Amino acid sequence: MNAQELWNKYKQINPSIGDAIDAWQFGVEADLLAQLVLEGTKTATASAYDLYAVDNDLLPEVGSYDVVLDSKDQAVCIIQIKKVSVVPFDEVSAEHAFKEGEGDKSLAYWRAVHKDFFKPYYDEFGLTFSGKSPIVLEEFEVVYPAP
Repeated sequence: MNAQELWNKYKQINPSIGDAIDAWQFGVEADLLAQLVLEGTKTATASAYDLYAVDNDLLPEVGSYDVVLDSKDQAVCIIQIKKVSVVPFDEVSAEHAFKEGEGDKSLAYWRAVHKDFFKPYYDEFGLTFSGKSPIVLEEFEVVYPAP
């Protein structure tokens, strides 16, 4: 099922979601991370604030809905954003790392994996990644799994 099909099904239940769809997959291991979302293990994610400006994208908003895709761009579920904050990389909490549900769920694991993930993007756009780099933290919940 593609994003539009899932969106249309959910819109029958919740017409207030509107027509604008934001559908995306997690940057690394899209299938595994989407499965963790479905299981309720992954209830948070992080992205690099500086890259929103590069891509001219808006920051996520509390209350908005997104379609999570797998690696084949098939819809896995619809999530609703419950919390958004921006903090320096070095100030991401162990609680947030745990909510991301990846690896051993520790802050050390989170920092290592996310530094390795963010740094090449910063390099690509001539930006410098550091512990002070602002990170967008999102918390979400699944509101509609794909049938």
